[in-house]
Amino acid sequence: MATKHEQILQYIDSLPVGEKISVRQIAKEMGVSEGTAYRAIKDAENKGYVSTIERVGTIRIERKKKENIEKLTYAEVVNIVDGQVLGGREGLHKTLNRFVIGAMQLEAMMRYTGAGDLLIVGNRTKAHQLALEAGAAVLITGGFDTEEHVKKLADELQLPIISTSYDTFTVATMINRAIYDQLIKKEIVLVEDILTPLEKTVYLQVSDKVDKWYELNQTTKHGRFPVVDQQLKVQGVVTAKDIMGQDRQLPIEKVMTKNPITVSGKTSVASASHMMVWEGIEILPVVDDNNRLQGIISRQDVLKALQMIQRQPQVGETIDDIITSQFLEIESDQKEDIFRCRITPQMTNHLGTLSYGVFTTIVTEAATRALRLYKKGDLVVENITIYFIKPVQIDSTVEIKPKLLEIGRKFGKVDVEVYNEGMVVGKAMMMCQLIDR
Repeated sequence: MATKHEQILQYIDSLPVGEKISVRQIAKEMGVSEGTAYRAIKDAENKGYVSTIERVGTIRIERKKKENIEKLTYAEVVNIVDGQVLGGREGLHKTLNRFVIGAMQLEAMMRYTGAGDLLIVGNRTKAHQLALEAGAAVLITGGFDTEEHVKKLADELQLPIISTSYDTFTVATMINRAIYDQLIKKEIVLVEDILTPLEKTVYLQVSDKVDKWYELNQTTKHGRFPVVDQQLKVQGVVTAKDIMGQDRQLPIEKVMTKNPITVSGKTSVASASHMMVWEGIEILPVVDDNNRLQGIISRQDVLKALQMIQRQPQVGETIDDIITSQFLEIESDQKEDIFRCRITPQMTNHLGTLSYGVFTTIVTEAATRALRLYKKGDLVVENITIYFIKPVQIDSTVEIKPKLLEIGRKFGKVDVEVYNEGMVVGKAMMMCQLIDR
């Protein structure tokens, strides 16, 4: 039986895209308190199928697919630019294809403006009207208004007209930044992207006997299964080690490992892999907010996902990408790995010297690359000790020399020295957990 919270979420999800939602309306419709309705609406907003806009209200929007994350809805644009909706509220849920900056003559502007676009323009009423007629929404910069007949046209065509106090350049930068941030998020693979769903998950009930484990083991060839109660809430995990030597008629709940480690669908695959290595476990049950089983992920699923991430072309550059793009491996007579890295302006602090955070990334990247040459697979940094000896100036080139001190089946220890113009500027000692492929 679904909880009230889940029932409200299902109800909101079933509403048509573009429908307005209010706490009072949901509370009345579902027969719940306004507090319960408010919490469910906020959860729906976090899940990405509801958007709240100041002075407009809360509306049901298109749920984003991962591959389409770089596209924004007009509702999201209103939030990004702190905008005010002048007309066409019914179209706020629509997805925009691209934005066009109207910094040209009217005829030329219309050549570039088509259906699904967003025209960013100042107080040019004729341009507002022509853009709407071409099927595009309008974002008016500088805090200007538009004429009443244009607002009526926007309402008829269900295409938003938005006004913002920011100038055109700032608005374009803000929207670009939002798309860019989403592109970076697109690179982060979550547990929900790779899990084995509930309908394909093999699990045991707390009331099952140990004998049932042997049946499932024969059919699936797996040795680890989550154990759930009648409400599908995860109560434990049972493995071959747990049932070894036990009476086959004993209830599973007597032999299972209680309070197992679980993850949610929104946990990153990198975090899940760290848990698996640290705890030495092969599977993790995936649960919702009410601890109900949603599926499982295995160590093999995690490793495949981590390998897939490495093969993906990087779309949005993070700080780490900017730093590692400056890395260059150089030959060494001593047969040791030496890397070179140029210090660009983005890597410096307010004093114009290499920032401590960037220095940490540099030594971590060098140590990681050195370990990967000896041991194929992925790794997680467990701890790092850093000594900053001398400041490094902007536009300098540093040489990084990682030295493997110890490497085992599960762990690696690396010493790293960083040189600038032949002088040691920093040292680090790093311990890593290794994940075999």
